Amino acid sequence: MSGEFLDSNIFVYAFDETDERKRGIAQALILRSLRDVTGVISHQVVQEVLNVITTKMERPVRHDDAVRYFRTTLKPMWSVYPSEDLLTRALEVRARYGYGFYDSLIVSAAIQGGCATLYSEDMQHDQVIDTVRIVDPFRAA
Repeated sequence: MSGEFLDSNIFVYAFDETDERKRGIAQALILRSLRDVTGVISHQVVQEVLNVITTKMERPVRHDDAVRYFRTTLKPMWSVYPSEDLLTRALEVRARYGYGFYDSLIVSAAIQGGCATLYSEDMQHDQVIDTVRIVDPFRAA
């Protein structure tokens, strides 16, 4: 188990022009995950990222650039798809750890993807759930 699951917020910060520190960290993490072929994302992450970068950013990404980003960055990491097991595990994570449903889906996808690390700003840093350790990459050392 050596994969790294990247939550949607990592990709969104890679486009954020308001916080250069987080943007740099996010871009470096994405590039390393692509280079080392360790990055894992789910269907949910793909949907959330494409929605945010094309509609919610101060300067939304143009259609052609969004398609290119999907093909070169998101698609190579996309290996976790919706399934009955994913949803069942998400409900179990939600009940046991108290995360919201969508965060529980992210945790469940990281487990299903065989990841040792889940990079997310939205969850408890350093918490271990099943086989996955949650890491906030933006947390000051």
